[in-house]
Amino acid sequence: MSSNNYEKPDFWSRKAFSEGYPARSVYKLKEIDEKFGLIPKNCNALDLGAAPGSWTTFLLRKFNGEGHVVSCDLNPLAKSVKGENLTFIQGDLNDSSVRSRIESSGPYDLVVCDAAPLTTGNRTVDTARSQQLVEMAVWYAENMLRRGGNFTVKIFQNGDQQQLLKNMRELFDMAKGFKPEACRTESFETYLVGIGRR
Repeated sequence: MSSNNYEKPDFWSRKAFSEGYPARSVYKLKEIDEKFGLIPKNCNALDLGAAPGSWTTFLLRKFNGEGHVVSCDLNPLAKSVKGENLTFIQGDLNDSSVRSRIESSGPYDLVVCDAAPLTTGNRTVDTARSQQLVEMAVWYAENMLRRGGNFTVKIFQNGDQQQLLKNMRELFDMAKGFKPEACRTESFETYLVGIGRR
């Protein structure tokens, strides 16, 4: 029997399955929204690194047919993730043509990113890869959020988190780190939250 807790469905995984979400990560976004008022009502939202689509599904349900969600990932969304107010772009977020397609649907009131790098098991390498994803997400927030817009991004905890928060405090009225209850206990992931794009 495997001793890897990541292979065992926990409370959050079972809850996600029972409520029709592709992954347990949805409850992290839900908790961030409840704590910070992250998601404006029926807004234009951008979900970076969206597959399999739990965050996109949460946004679509919250908007209830209003607003619009643009989702992007290298991988396709789960087949259950669909909506008339959903635009999915499959591709590399660093590709200029993908950026242009995303920008053409903006500006956005909300940018969210739950992307994680392919992990190696080497915490130093994985943390560096995570930071690159965070910097990419911050670039999207800086360039595609309209004034007053909100942002959150996952990051693997490391010494650069404070520097990233410092940079975000120049972009947002408020920027904080937050680890939702739905994060696995053994995980070293946390989230950066920016409220009120200046």
